[in-house]
Formats: sequence, C-alpha cells, structure tokens
Amino acid sequence: MAVTGASPLAPTPPAHTPVARAEQFVWLTARVLEQRRFEYHFLGGGADAVETALSAYRNEDDGYGHALEPDLRGPVSQPLHAGHALRVLDSIGRCGGQRVERVCRYLTSVSTQDGALPAVRPSQRGYPSAPFVPITDDPPSELLATGPVVGLLHRNEVWHAWLFRATDFCWQAVESLEKPHPYEIEAAVSFLDSAPDRPRAEAAADRLGRLVREQRLAVLDPQDPEASPVSPGHAPGERRLPHDYARTPASLARAWFTDGEMARSLCFLEGQQLEDGGWPVRRRPWAPGTALETRPIVTVEALRTLRAYGLPVG
Repeated sequence: MAVTGASPLAPTPPAHTPVARAEQFVWLTARVLEQRRFEYHFLGGGADAVETALSAYRNEDDGYGHALEPDLRGPVSQPLHAGHALRVLDSIGRCGGQRVERVCRYLTSVSTQDGALPAVRPSQRGYPSAPFVPITDDPPSELLATGPVVGLLHRNEVWHAWLFRATDFCWQAVESLEKPHPYEIEAAVSFLDSAPDRPRAEAAADRLGRLVREQRLAVLDPQDPEASPVSPGHAPGERRLPHDYARTPASLARAWFTDGEMARSLCFLEGQQLEDGGWPVRRRPWAPGTALETRPIVTVEALRTLRAYGLPVG
C-alpha cells in the first residue's frame, strides 16, 4: 500500500532565517520563561504567558529569586533578580500596575542608606553564585544594580517614593564616572535613556561617549579587537561593541558611533549566531548549567537588537 506524506523519521528541513534557526535552539535548551518570551517577540505569543512564567520566580517578599538571573542560584530574592524581572515586564508592555508597585516595595526594603540598590545582599551567602559577584556583609550601592531599574521605572512612568533618592544616586554616580567599567557604562545608558531631565541626560551621555572612545571601551572594528583592551577580570573575548551600549537606534549611546561603526557591530552580532541556532555568552563561564540557561536569554536579546535596527531576522 502506498504511503503518502512525509515519513516521521524524515530529517527536519534546514532553517534559514535567524529566527527559525534560533527557534530550534530555544525549544531544545531554554527555560519556560525564555520559551514564552521567544513566542511573544517572534511567534505572535501573548504577554499573559510570559507573566505567568515570570511569576514562578516571585517570592513572598515581592522580590524575585530562584536563579531568575542565572549567575545567582538559590531561592532568595536579590536586587539583580528584580532588575531582570522588570526588564522582562518592560519588554512585553506590562511594567506597571500592582505587580510593579509590589516590586517597588521590595526595592525600598533592600535599599542602602543612600536609597539605592546593592547588587547582591548577604542573604545570597550559602547558595552558589558566580565568582565575579562578590558577597559582603554590608554591600554598597551600585550603579550596576540601580541604574537599569530606575531607568525602566521612569520609562514606564512609574512614580513611587523609592524613585526620588534612587534617581539622585544615579545622577551622582553617572556624572562622577571617570574610569568606568564597561558594564557601568551600560547601566548608565539604561538610566540616561529614560531619565526625565532630558537636557541633563543628553549632556551626561555626551561626556560618557567621549570616555568610551578615549578609553577604548568599545571595539570599533571587529576585525581588530585587540585595539580595545579587555577590562580587568573579564574573559579573553569579553569586549563590548557599539550595539552593546546602543541596544536600539533611539538610545543616546547611538550618537557615540558612526554609521559605519554601528554597521560593522551589527554585522558582527549577526555573524555570532552559532550552528545550533543560539548566540554565545561572551563573559567568563563558571558553571555548565548557568551557561546553558544564559544562552537563550542572550539569543532573544540579540534578535531583538537586530530587529530594532531594521535587519531582517525572519
């Protein structure tokens, strides 16, 4: 008897577009949250499914834990987890309402004396965490943790008492940067892109852009990465490129780079997609599980950046 149709054992046709290739990687490796995010951004999925997946990481103190940020393991709430949660909510247009009000209450409860956020609180001690994330008994406020959170809340017109002192901290931290770490620059940009005082933000961004170029904190030509030194403590290939600072064309950091420099950066990003469909993690690996969980996050963000700049992703 003749059999019509494809055999169930027939090989899957090769995926050609970046999204199609990434989809196979996401279904194979990603957590439910990143699966839902991928569906939302590229397959027409709904925001409710993303929120439901994110809620699994929320704790009774209204913070987030359970390795939402893969480099911090264990169940306890941490400011870096809260920042990650807000980025997810912002990306689906849900950064507001009662859920964010509860997050702000958590942020208030864990702030330092100057009203800002430490990256990691002492409650992380006893649970696995990346060696490059120090745990101290009295952690200081950090722009790395505070800047992106304050920026996202302003971007979504969230007004909460916590924001007043935290915003003042960010201004002081950003305007005093002289020899910044690349990740501090990224945090500063996250704040400045949404800070309410636009003339002040533009002036601060202009100054930071000059520092980035003077101190060679961005690889302007991917064919010559050695022209940009690796920052202390970074993995050998852990350099930042223009698109790492300017995630969208609307970012203030976009003005730091010429059209040619940005085009080369985006071409490099596009070419970083690996044979398995995912993008690599460029920072130093420290555990197999965290690398596996981080790659789908990096993959979703790479595709979002390419699409933001108008590159065809499928």
